[in-house]
Amino acid sequence: MTPSLRRPVRVAGASGGFSDRVRAIGSLAANEDVDVIVGDWLSEMTMTIHGTGKIKNREKLASTGKTDLTFEEQLQYAMFAENFMDCFEPAIDDLAKRGIKLAVNAGASDPELLAKLVVKKTQEKGHNVKVAWVEGDDATGAVKAALEKGEGFQSLMHGRTVKEWGLDPVCAQCYLGGLGIAKALSEGADIVICGRVSDASPIIGAAAWWHQWTSDQFDELAGSLIIGHLLECAAYVTGGYCSDFKDTLREGKHIDMGFPIAAIDHMGHGIMTKEKNTGGKMTVNSVTSQLLYEIQGPQYYNCDVTAQLENIKIEQVGEDQVKVSGVRGLPPPPTTKVGITGFAGWQAEYHVYLCGLDIEEKCRMTEEQIRYELGPELLSKFTMLKFMQNGSSVPDARNQDVATVDFRIFAQSKDRELLNMRNPKGFFRISMVTFLQSVPGASLGNDMRQAEGKPYYEYHPTLIPQSSMPQKVHLLWDGASQKTFDMPLAPEFRTYDRRQPTYETSNPVDLSSFGETVRLPLGKIVLGRSGDKCSDCNVGLFVRHDDEWDWLRSFLTVAKIRELLGPEEDTGKPIDRFEMPNIRAVHFLLHDHLDRGYDACSTYDTLGKNCCEYLRMRMVDLPKKFVDRGTV
Repeated sequence: MTPSLRRPVRVAGASGGFSDRVRAIGSLAANEDVDVIVGDWLSEMTMTIHGTGKIKNREKLASTGKTDLTFEEQLQYAMFAENFMDCFEPAIDDLAKRGIKLAVNAGASDPELLAKLVVKKTQEKGHNVKVAWVEGDDATGAVKAALEKGEGFQSLMHGRTVKEWGLDPVCAQCYLGGLGIAKALSEGADIVICGRVSDASPIIGAAAWWHQWTSDQFDELAGSLIIGHLLECAAYVTGGYCSDFKDTLREGKHIDMGFPIAAIDHMGHGIMTKEKNTGGKMTVNSVTSQLLYEIQGPQYYNCDVTAQLENIKIEQVGEDQVKVSGVRGLPPPPTTKVGITGFAGWQAEYHVYLCGLDIEEKCRMTEEQIRYELGPELLSKFTMLKFMQNGSSVPDARNQDVATVDFRIFAQSKDRELLNMRNPKGFFRISMVTFLQSVPGASLGNDMRQAEGKPYYEYHPTLIPQSSMPQKVHLLWDGASQKTFDMPLAPEFRTYDRRQPTYETSNPVDLSSFGETVRLPLGKIVLGRSGDKCSDCNVGLFVRHDDEWDWLRSFLTVAKIRELLGPEEDTGKPIDRFEMPNIRAVHFLLHDHLDRGYDACSTYDTLGKNCCEYLRMRMVDLPKKFVDRGTV
């Protein structure tokens, strides 16, 4: 059957990360009519954990002198996503019986070992399942070799080189595309285990295999890339994290939100649906919310293709059915993103809980007492020491807990002993002795484990040539015509500006033309979503009705976003802006906004997910006619 006549491939998203629900693969394999199940178990945080863990394990084994480990001994040192097996094992029988393919990026720093464990577990259940694994994402050696030759590896977030960053790289992982997965499937693989492929790559691989796309079909590949972006975070696209969540709650659809399924046709267009007989929803709003999450501009890069997003279309075509189309494909860049992890030091924190009147003065007094006790010599040893008032004590609050403020003392240092909570001359033991001379209403928590210093890492995202990261596909079953395949590079590359296109709206409309206004939170009529890419924070905001689009695009300028952030949240760093008119959305990229990203971040919003909701709660002048129609 030619690709143009082949029915759409049905791909189900079973996991958005290591913290997702365990039931997914088993439920989808048993109950849904799908061809491929995909899942994502990795993140920048887990890459750091697994990458540094593998280096430590190598050093530990080297010190013992033992090199010939049994398989069981190797598993004791495994650095793959262990919780993947909790999800996979209950599904083995149904996957094998129904012939459903599985492609996941759960291998982390040991994809070969995980693939061999999958073979073992399937054989124990009596199934002869064909397993493949993809190699090429471990960039530690390539990065260190390039550094020795003078490569700077300028950060995508703050622009500093590794030398200027000042930390020694411990490990590095790059992001691979999906055509290696397609190759494994085309050779007969039932299960494909990957390390750090991009989140959307398993979906690209599934669609490219099914429709027999060649590597130069950029429009088709780009469509599957964006559908992959929608699928890969599981319930994020079926109602999770949606700013119109109150509708879901009111309708009783907030329990057990279903996992998403996409039918991807030969042109790379898709119909998004969800599991039967589950909660959640598949709507234009839920899909738009997920689309806006993690994108960093009008161009979405992958090793296989670049997707141009500005003309994307998202349409409700039935109950829990949303069509996604309009994505244009361009050649991929000659580089791929690589995350370099460096050991940064030790981190600790503890909390004082305050309540009542004069909170600002209570916080100031507490901070000044602690700083005095620490003294200049110890203060000089911190790379960071922050005192943060989190919350406010509202007079006449409905109860005491609501009126309680978390005063957080957060410390980082390269001096391990300084953050040893048992050290009588350390940060915690010295600073907490102010308690009995503190302010009225101060209280310490009863769990001080966070006050013990833990190692922390910083993440340095940069670019590495795809040509220096060869991708290989390994087949593990007997009788395969060839055991290993070297994946070719894309047939064409295009170099893009380091900073994506950014612009204010064309032909802005006079805001007074929208008539009378009322002072309300922005989010009463504007939906949105935000998230992190390392230390960048991306925020997408959109409206529900066509006649609100001219107002939104004219109202939401870069200057307005800075105003809404306020002086304490606006870092003064660049903010990029672009528009997607077909879905009535404006997107902003807040460069280097998240204090070094998840691994080292000193704020509560380590993943950038709170930023949009903070902006939506800010008071603005909304056109009354839009408010009268109905608020979110």
